[in-house]
Formats: sequence, C-alpha cells, structure tokens
Amino acid sequence: MNVKLFTGNSNIQLAKGISDSIGIPISSASVKRFSDGEINVEINESVRGKKIFVIQSTSFPANENLMELLIIVDALKRASAASITAVIPYYCYARQDRKVAPRAPITAKLVADLLQTAGIDRLLTVDLHAGQIQGFFDIPVDHLYSLPVMTNYIESNISSDKNEIVVVSPDAGGVERARLFGKKLEAGLAIIDKRRDKPNQSQALHVIGDVSNKIAVIVDDIVDTAGTLCNSVDALLDNGAVAVYACITHPVLSGQAVERLNNSKISKLIVTDTIPCRTIKECSKIEVLSIATLLAEAIKRIHHDVSVSSLFD
Repeated sequence: MNVKLFTGNSNIQLAKGISDSIGIPISSASVKRFSDGEINVEINESVRGKKIFVIQSTSFPANENLMELLIIVDALKRASAASITAVIPYYCYARQDRKVAPRAPITAKLVADLLQTAGIDRLLTVDLHAGQIQGFFDIPVDHLYSLPVMTNYIESNISSDKNEIVVVSPDAGGVERARLFGKKLEAGLAIIDKRRDKPNQSQALHVIGDVSNKIAVIVDDIVDTAGTLCNSVDALLDNGAVAVYACITHPVLSGQAVERLNNSKISKLIVTDTIPCRTIKECSKIEVLSIATLLAEAIKRIHHDVSVSSLFD
C-alpha cells in the first residue's frame, strides 16, 4: 500500500473513524512530552516514497496541537515521504484572517506559512471560517463542507418539507454559507442583523426575512461562547419561528457556552466531530454528527487524483 495515515493526539476518535472508512490502519508513531513540556515525535515505520496523510485538528489547546502537527510533518519529511497532506478538520486562528486594528497580526496567514515551511504538500480542511484563507497557501487546498452531512440530518430528523423550513445566517458574513444550505434544502433564507460590542460578545438586533410559523435552522461554521447563537434563537422566536435548530460545524464551546445552551430555548444544536465535543454529556441539546466518511472519501480521491469538488455537486 502506497498510502499511510498518521494522527496526532487532538482527535484520535475521528482519525479512527477515517481509518475504518478507508480500510487503512493508522500507522505507528509516538507523540510524547519531555518533562519540560517539549514534544517528541518518533515515526516507528518506514515512510520512504509513501503518500502520507496526517490527521490533526488544531483545536484546544490550539498551540499544543499545532506544534504537534508541525513536528510530525517535519519528521515525515526527513524520513523521505513522497508527499504529505495535512488533514486539519478544524483550522486554528482562522478568525484572525485580516487586520482589524493598527499593528494587528494576520495569524491565519502565519499558520499557513508555518505549515508550508514544515513541509506539507497539500491541505485538506473543513468549513474554513474565511474562504480567502485558501489564498494564504502556495500549495493545493481542498476545502470540504459539512453541508451534505447536515442537510441529510435535517431532512431525516427535522423536516423534509421545504415549506416548513427557513435557513438563517447569524450575521451578514455568513450569508453565502446559508444560501448554499438553503439551496440544498430548497428552503427560504433569513439573516440576523447584529452588532458586536466587544470580542466574544454580541447583541442580536432584528431579523431580515420571514420566519413566522417556520422551523428556523441557523447555519454557521463555529460556535464558541454561544452568545451570538442564543441571542439569535431569542430573536427568531420573538419573530414568530415555531422552533429553532442550529447546524454549526465546529463545536469550540468555550467559556459559558454549555450553560447558555442549557438555558436557551434552542431545540437542538447539531455539530460535527471536527473537534472532540467533550461537553456533550453536560448538554442534552447537542447532537454530534461524524464527518469521518466525508474526509475518508476526500482522502481516497486525492490519492487517486480524482476531483474532490465533485463530492458537492
């Protein structure tokens, strides 16, 4: 077999799901810590001339998981791997994709530079916060969407009647994502107009579009502190929605997120396993869908030089 899968420690369960779906075992590597916290990596089998896929979400703790990935890639490159594809379901620092103040960094670009310098030949990722991050790389970037996984769940578990559902973008920046989602479901579109007062805090103002007597489905890429999400739920219910669901790819769920969700009138928060959802036992409203099969199919297509974008036709 000319393909090998490796994984760091960030999302071993997802890596196992991808491995099972492809039918290729995860290759042996040791990722350990020295007593001072430095990361030590040992590749325990030959990778000379092999196509390598390294599965590692750069979720919390982002710096630890990113550094793990960089060192694994460096080890593989020095061991004469033919090519190295970084499979990063959740790309860290993606929300720092542009200068928002004088003398501010563009950290998403810095991460791209670090990954390329380490030696990756291709990036495979899911629902980037900002699509333009693909342009930060001088190598191929395969950008997957959780849309088919999410829409299949909605049609099977919430409603298959397009007239009952309205897809909602929680802000103006997410309209294109929500429009694609709505097109797949053949459903209407609404937008939450909000004003952000400070980082991780926002206030929903009003709803643009008709949500009265509809099942509202909020679509977004990241749920962090859940402040925006819970405010959006209240705004939609106040405007006549009969129920509110949310389909959000990456469950960061930091700070008071779980407490807010438990106190919210949201019917269900549907997320994926790009990030290990360690808080799921604390909130019965969270439903986790696996994207292992989607990532496995993309890996097979990359290996066989087949179109990845056709997955979403």
